Amino acid sequence: MMVKPLLIALQFLTRIPLPSHPHLEPRDIGRSMLFYPLVGLLIGSLLYGIEHLLQGAAPLLRAALLVATWVVITGALHLDGLADMADGWIGGHGDRERTLTIMKDPYCGPMGVTALLLVLLLKVAALEQIAGQATYVLLVAPLLGRTFLLLLLLTTPYVRPGGLGETLSRELPRTVAWVIVVAVSVGLVLIPGISVAMLFVMLGVFLLFRYVLLARLGGTTGDTAGALLEVCEVAVLIYTALL
Repeated sequence: MMVKPLLIALQFLTRIPLPSHPHLEPRDIGRSMLFYPLVGLLIGSLLYGIEHLLQGAAPLLRAALLVATWVVITGALHLDGLADMADGWIGGHGDRERTLTIMKDPYCGPMGVTALLLVLLLKVAALEQIAGQATYVLLVAPLLGRTFLLLLLLTTPYVRPGGLGETLSRELPRTVAWVIVVAVSVGLVLIPGISVAMLFVMLGVFLLFRYVLLARLGGTTGDTAGALLEVCEVAVLIYTALL
């Protein structure tokens, strides 16, 4: 039964009210990652629908409301990871253990706040630029960001022992996950407006981000995975806005 993993993915990645499962099996937690792209598509569909409801609003207001809705739907989960990574990367001064320690601290420092503001500002600016035009990007950005999460755990060691992230990485059905990553990539090219060049640019962003993680940490953590998602989403928006 794959219903339980789907519900786990929805509960983890969104703030959609759903019945909780008191007893979570590690196998179900790992399988939940297979549904991350689907949850991304669901988030994108909600944003796409809201964008059409806001067509009468000024472009800047529409963009700000879309980003605010985006944050509410996801509960700012990955923004938290972005802030933690920014604090750790700057405060860690190149040291692996110090970086990991800072990222584990629940408090948000000045670099974390700055990273949050920059990403949110870039999202609003990009969405204002494409208002009423390339609205397909609202479907693509959440979908691609969560597909890259899957790809990250498929290709990168998880370096923080214990916790949900280690379980996700260990229990992930890898063959099925690879099939999903390839299927999403092929499917995206079939969407009007999406080019192979765009996918290659996004893959370049992913590979650069992964290289940075390996160079500093030797792998990934939950925080850096969340940061990757935010970076990929904003990269999709900026790429589309610039074109």
